[in-house]
Order: sequence, then C-alpha cells, then structure tokens
Amino acid sequence: MDRFLRGLARFTDGYLKSLPLMGKARPGRPNQALRLTVAERRTVADDVVALRLVGDGPLPAWQPGCHLDLHLASGLRRQYSLCGNPSDSTSYRIAVRRVGPGSTEVHALEAGSTVTVRGPRNAFPFVAEGPVLFVAGGIGITAILPMVLEAHRRNLDWRLVYTGRSTGSMPFLDELPPGADVRIGRTSDLLRDAHPDGAVYCCGPTGMLAAVRRDFASKRLHFERFSPPPIVDGRPFALELRRSGVTLSVPADRSALDVLRDLRPTVPYSCRQGFCGTCEVGGVRICVDRPTGDRLVLEEL
Repeated sequence: MDRFLRGLARFTDGYLKSLPLMGKARPGRPNQALRLTVAERRTVADDVVALRLVGDGPLPAWQPGCHLDLHLASGLRRQYSLCGNPSDSTSYRIAVRRVGPGSTEVHALEAGSTVTVRGPRNAFPFVAEGPVLFVAGGIGITAILPMVLEAHRRNLDWRLVYTGRSTGSMPFLDELPPGADVRIGRTSDLLRDAHPDGAVYCCGPTGMLAAVRRDFASKRLHFERFSPPPIVDGRPFALELRRSGVTLSVPADRSALDVLRDLRPTVPYSCRQGFCGTCEVGGVRICVDRPTGDRLVLEEL
C-alpha cells in the first residue's frame, strides 16, 4: 500500500489537471513559486496557529486534500495542508502545530511577513462520493476539514470521527458541521460507522493510521501520514557519491537520505515519503528510492 501511494503521489499532480474534480478547482503547477504575504495570524488551538496567505491577485485553484510546500527563510521546506475554502481564490489558509524547527519558524511569522510557497499539489485526493467516513487525529483535521465540508455541502452520506487529547488541543471545532463525532482522549472503535462498501479518509498520527489500516482492509482506504512509514522490505546497498568520491553503506532498514544526512546534515528534505521532491538528486528521490541492484550512484554529489 505504501509503495502504491508513493507512485500515486508522483503522478497525481499532472493527472488531476485533466479531471474536473467536484466540477471546478484544479491544482496549480506543483513547481510554481509564489511569494505570499501573511494577511492574518490566529491561534486556533494549543500550540496551533492558522495563517491566511494572500498574493497580488487570484491564487491557483485547489481541491480538498491539497497542500502547499513552504520554503522557509532558514532553508527548511515543509508541507502543510490547505484547510480553508477552495472557492476562495483570494487567499490560502494553513494551520501549523509547533512540533519542531520548521513549525517553530512558521509560528514566528507575523501579519505582514512574506513566505515563498510552491503548489498547490495533491497527494491525498478526495473523490466526492458517499458513503464516506472521515477520521482525523489532532492536527490531521487540517487535511480532513475541507473534505468534510464538501461532503456536507453535497449532502453525501458522511460521518466524521475527530479525536484529540483535549478540546484545547483540537483546532477548528467551531467549523465542524452538525453530526461530527468529537472524542476526547478516546481512539477506540474508530471505524464503527464505516460502511463496508464505503470509503475511509484518515489523517493523523502513526498509531491511528496503523489501527485504521489493520481494521479496514479495503482498497477504498485513503490516508495521509505525518511521518514516513518504516522500511520493511529494503535491502542493503552502497550509495556512491560520484563527485565526492565517497561511498556509504545503506542498511536494509534505512534510506539513502538517512545515511547521507549522517555525513551531510544540511542535505534538504521535507516529506520523507517520496512526493514533495525536495530531496531529489538527479531524478532520484533519496528518501524512498532504492536501486534494483546493490549500488546507487548519485552523479551530482
């Protein structure tokens, strides 16, 4: 499933441009750089801020499930789900929980700050058909909320289970449509309302995703990860940096990116799941790609 999703993520941007998803919005070119301004900064939960970003004119269209690549002043790149209204072409909204250096840098942005973004791109597309169950954990609501609102607007047969440690930690509670199942500190029986022939869209922490994947063995399960999946079928290989004349050993349970960053901590990366392209070197996405043989050669490093 993870290998399939990595492949899906790579062609989704181009494929979706040919589809009238939900009758209108299409994502912008994934490599289109935009210089946007923070028009509003608002605290929406404990350690979570929502930023409204505007440009000089209409922004590229997007669908539920899309995210932006933020290029931060430090050189870090991070992806954040668009969680506003797709019909609003004047602004984008993202919400960010402070959990590391990238998100801490985002939290330091104020109204009037500028930021470079690329996208929107979609590795988590929503097909507006019911019945559908949405499962969101904490900040995972950012990817799920636009889907829920679209399903509600279309009068689909939908359910939402939204879990969190406390109400104070859960953003956008005030924007949920009637009928949402909000659970505090309880993550059991997440799939109680899942229709056997319906779809499930899930975004949240690793433990939640593992539980949903275990309990809902269906091709109609769609999910977005916060962190990369463990490598379970890898083989060891040699990573040759042709320009540097260095060869590194990559064990079966690590990626080329992991090993390379031990040597060069400044090597850029972001999603670690193969869809953002930040770590791509010579056509190789070193966070996920492995050679068919026993050696991977990177000519540019």
